[in-house]
Amino acid sequence: MSENLYDLLAGRFPADRTRPCFLLSDGSAISYGELEAGAAHVAGRLMAEGVAPGDRVALQAGKSPEFIMVYLGVLKAGAVFLPLNSAYTRAEVDYFLGDAEPKAVITDPPAWVAAARAHAPLAQSIERSAGDLASLIYTSGTTGRSKGAMLSHGNLADNALALHRAWGFTPGDVLLHALPVFHVHGLFVALHCALLSGCPMVWLAKFSDAEVLAGLERATVMMGVPTFYTRLLANPAFTREAAANVRLFISGSAPLLPSTFAEFEARTGQRILERYGMSEAAIITTNPLDGARVAGSVGYPLPGVDLRIGGGEETGVLEIKGPSVFSGYWRMPDKTAEAFTADGYFVTGDVGRCDPDGRVWISGRAKDLIISGGYNVYPKEVELVLDELPGVVESAVIGVPHRDFGEGVVAVVIGEGDEAALISEARRQLAAYKAPKRIVFVDDLPRNAMGKVQKNLLRQQFGRLFEA
Repeated sequence: MSENLYDLLAGRFPADRTRPCFLLSDGSAISYGELEAGAAHVAGRLMAEGVAPGDRVALQAGKSPEFIMVYLGVLKAGAVFLPLNSAYTRAEVDYFLGDAEPKAVITDPPAWVAAARAHAPLAQSIERSAGDLASLIYTSGTTGRSKGAMLSHGNLADNALALHRAWGFTPGDVLLHALPVFHVHGLFVALHCALLSGCPMVWLAKFSDAEVLAGLERATVMMGVPTFYTRLLANPAFTREAAANVRLFISGSAPLLPSTFAEFEARTGQRILERYGMSEAAIITTNPLDGARVAGSVGYPLPGVDLRIGGGEETGVLEIKGPSVFSGYWRMPDKTAEAFTADGYFVTGDVGRCDPDGRVWISGRAKDLIISGGYNVYPKEVELVLDELPGVVESAVIGVPHRDFGEGVVAVVIGEGDEAALISEARRQLAAYKAPKRIVFVDDLPRNAMGKVQKNLLRQQFGRLFEA
C-alpha cells in the first residue's frame, strides 16, 4: 500500500468534488475537483520533463491556489518539495539551489500550471513509503548556514492526522488562511488540516484587517501568528460579534504575549489556543481543544511525542522523539549527529520546563540564554515581568558583552517610560542578576516573516552598549 502523503490528503477530499476548496477575495472559488486536476497535470508535466521520484523541485513564488497545486503535484509525482520564501535574495536562493540541487525550479505557478493543464496528461500517484522524503524545509539560519530539514511522507502524515484530531476539524469547518505558504505553519499545519477535512478555506494572499474581518464572517477556525491577533485587537471593528462565528483561534510560530491572550479573551470571550512547533518536527505540543488553555504555556505533547528536559534539570533544553521528528539535515551528517542524543532524541534548542502533569512552558532559545556573572538568565522570564509594566508594549531581552559580568542583560522595549524607574521596578520582582542593566526604547522590533523577533539583529545593534 502506498504511503504517499498526497494519497492520504486526496482520500479525504469531499466526495462531491465540486465543493469549494479555495474561497478567493474576488468572490470566486476553486473547487476540490479543480485542485485535484491541477495537481494531476502538474505531476504529469514533472514526469514528462524527467523529474523522477526523490528529485527535488523548488518553488519560489507568492501565495496562490496554483502554488498548492504545484505542492500536491510534486508529492503525487514522488518528488521532494522545496518551498522558498519569495523575499529571498538571489544570493540566498543560489545557496539553496546549490545545496538541494533541484531538478526543476518554478517561479510562476499560475503560468506553470496553465501550461501543464494545456499540454501534460493527468498522472497517477507514484507509490511512496512512509520513510521516503516528501519535503526539504530550510531553517532560518540566524547562526551559520541554513540547514535543510528532511521531512518524510510519514512525518507529515502523522502530524497532520494528530492535529486534525486534536483541533476537532470536520467537513463543516471553514479555515481562514492568511499565512504564507513557504513555511511549515501555512503549508503543512493549516493546509493539511483543511484538506483532511475536505473543508473550504478563506484564501487570503496576506493579512489585511479588512479582508480578515470579512473572512471571519464565514470562517470557523483561524490560524495565525501573534502579530495577526495584535493587529485585530488594535482595530475597533474587531468586536465580540465579529469573532462570534469562529469556534477556534490558534496561534503559533512565535510566542504569544500573556497580555495579548488576556486582551483577546476580554474582547471576544474566547481563549486563543497556543501551540509549539518547529521545522524539524512540525507541531510538537498544543493546548487542549477541551480543557484549560493557559496563557504563556504551549500545552501538552501531541500523542506519540515523547518530550523530556535534557540534563535532568527542572529547566533545560527540550528533547523530543516521535513519528513527526525529521530524519536529519540534508547532506549535513555532522550537524545531524550533533542534533540527536545517543538514545535518539532530537535536541530542539528551545529551553523550557514541564509541569508534573506534562504541561510545557517555553523560556526561549538556548542560544539566547544569557550568562551574567556566572548565573543563567532566561530572557522569557524577564520579558514576562517587563511586559506587565506601565508604558511597555513589548520587550525583547538580550545579553551583550559586559566587562565585569561577561554578559549584561539588556531590554529592548517598544513603549515609553523612564529607564531607571523601569529597571527599579523590575528589580522588585526579579533577582538582581536577572534585572536589565539597561533598557533601550525602539519603535519596532526586527522580525522574520513569521513574526519571531530576530534577537541576533538586536545583539548586533546593541552589542557595544556597555563600552560607552
